[in-house]
Amino acid sequence: MSAQLRALLILAIALVRSLLGRLAGKRTGLPVFLENYREDRLPPVDADERDRMPAFSGCVACGRCDRGEGARIAASRGEYPGLMRVVLASSRSMPDYDAAARAIAHVPDEVLDEKEARCPTAVPFRQLFRFIRAKAAASAPG
Repeated sequence: MSAQLRALLILAIALVRSLLGRLAGKRTGLPVFLENYREDRLPPVDADERDRMPAFSGCVACGRCDRGEGARIAASRGEYPGLMRVVLASSRSMPDYDAAARAIAHVPDEVLDEKEARCPTAVPFRQLFRFIRAKAAASAPG
């Protein structure tokens, strides 16, 4: 059997299992997501957040946002590696929202205005920081 045919067969079997599971009352959706990712402390995103997320990942790692951040980086004692690294780490895959929230606590909101104006790809730092804070709060243990 060819690889393509085998892959198609596997997908067809998975679809049939999924449909039969739903007909049999198998749980799906958000409750299952929350149960599966509870230990990873990965909160779900809503439709509005999902729509905004592509703008967060526009960073091209040019480093312009890190200009003048040396004192804040040093004062953070390792919590804040610089804005560029926080943006890159927080806008890709499954970030550690707790670590990101601790890092961004070192950057005042008025500094973000200046950084957004300097960013060549218009990464919305303030919007990203609000998202990070919200997700850190949503994934907090308790």
